[in-house]
Amino acid sequence: MLAAAVETEPGEEPLLPLTLESQRLWPGFARELLAATGVSVEYRDEGTLVVALNRDDAETLRHSYDFQKGLGLDIAWLNATEARRLEPHLKPGIAAAVYCKSDHQVENRSLCRALVVACRGAGVEIHEHCPVAEVVMAGGRACGVETARGRADAEIVVLAAGAWSREISGIPVAHQPPVRPIKGQMLALQMDPKAPILRHVVWLPRAYLVPRNDGRLIIGATVEERGFDTSLTAGGMLALIEGAWRGVPTIEELPIAETWVGFRPGSRDDAPMLGPSGIDGLVVATGHHRNGILLTPVSAAVMSDYILSGRLPEMARPFDPQRFAQSKSTQLAKSSPVAEAAQ
Repeated sequence: MLAAAVETEPGEEPLLPLTLESQRLWPGFARELLAATGVSVEYRDEGTLVVALNRDDAETLRHSYDFQKGLGLDIAWLNATEARRLEPHLKPGIAAAVYCKSDHQVENRSLCRALVVACRGAGVEIHEHCPVAEVVMAGGRACGVETARGRADAEIVVLAAGAWSREISGIPVAHQPPVRPIKGQMLALQMDPKAPILRHVVWLPRAYLVPRNDGRLIIGATVEERGFDTSLTAGGMLALIEGAWRGVPTIEELPIAETWVGFRPGSRDDAPMLGPSGIDGLVVATGHHRNGILLTPVSAAVMSDYILSGRLPEMARPFDPQRFAQSKSTQLAKSSPVAEAAQ
């Protein structure tokens, strides 16, 4: 989901310029990938609908709408009739909805396939199923990685291992990115591709639904602090199916096509880390939490600019990975005897 508008919450205002820029880049990025690879990333621009099922939901939605509208985001308030005109399979009697025509979607699996083809076409050597054991350090700088295939030397090492970015050894503890896995259970139902029951991305109070071109209807996602626990649970599946069913009752007739677990890379402030690690030769691109796919094109632009110029673009400076090291140093200073005496 490329939902720069409807997913913006209070406290995330500094992230908005980055997400909006990435959303702006996405149509051209998708076209460029298709031209280079012949692989469609299934970019769809029908827009996103956020649905309130009852009066309480509508009050919550109105609060979000007022906040997002105050940021200048292009969203529209719909009554029940207008919402069901866009999506007739929404249950009768919904309270209201918000429509965002600029929040689109892309098929993330197709995106990964396209990126692999594009990289190989550009001369990039990709080693799949080849775990990285550690970042190789020499003289206080990163100079390569040790892998299952042996050592690979490099002038620049980019740490972009998602939720696993803290698991790679060799990086001094003080410079390890503070990333943790945030578990998400998901499932897919199978619609008739020629007669899908939904065409827009639909957010409900307890689930979201994303229709794909092949007829799959993605339902997600739980948010769990359980480390790298890969188990699917009855409670997780029940919550998702019930949350979707309350808004779109016709899903009860659809077969379950797939279930899975993923891990979002969460940082301490749920914002990405893009740029210098504090170690020469090692740069970081991780911590994107739920915005990894949305931020793909702008993350690529930011990282390449930084590697080539040594400077972060203005919009990316709030997401310098060293902000956490600075915060820790400030906390230590405040708690020191000298600081206490000064106070």
